[in-house]
Amino acid sequence: MIRRARLFGARSLADQRGNAAAELALMLPFITVLLFGTVEIGYFFYTEHQVVKGVRDGARYGGRQSFADINCDDASVPDDIEDAIQQVTMTGRASGGTVRVPGWEAGDVTVAVDCPATPVTGGIYSDESNAPTVVVSTTVEHTPLFGSFPGLPESYTLQASQQSAVMGI
Repeated sequence: MIRRARLFGARSLADQRGNAAAELALMLPFITVLLFGTVEIGYFFYTEHQVVKGVRDGARYGGRQSFADINCDDASVPDDIEDAIQQVTMTGRASGGTVRVPGWEAGDVTVAVDCPATPVTGGIYSDESNAPTVVVSTTVEHTPLFGSFPGLPESYTLQASQQSAVMGI
């Protein structure tokens, strides 16, 4: 009887069937978190890139406006040009379209004119009293694709700002 128990115990210890399934069952939660976490981080960086790219495009578009529209005399941007700059920032087109980041609205984009304290003389600014700079900035809420993980916030705030000298073209 003792001999039979030893043989049975030795056989069951040597039996390797099912080990792979047990290891997979133990590792599956970690692999799943790693997979979805990688996709989520990639989506965050993609969204951040779209926000930075949009602000850069909006500032570049604003910098190509004429001195009659954007100057340091009144240091403001006409409403129609401000709307176009906001649309270029959010969609890539002055006429509007699909926003680059879900939930991005025109109210999230700020357009301002900055004028340096000392006048610039010469070059394209020789007929201007000062050299205006268009400043485009935004704050966008980024919502994760898969919701939040325990211990992490449900949304992140992305901020970007860009400026461009008005060239009067």
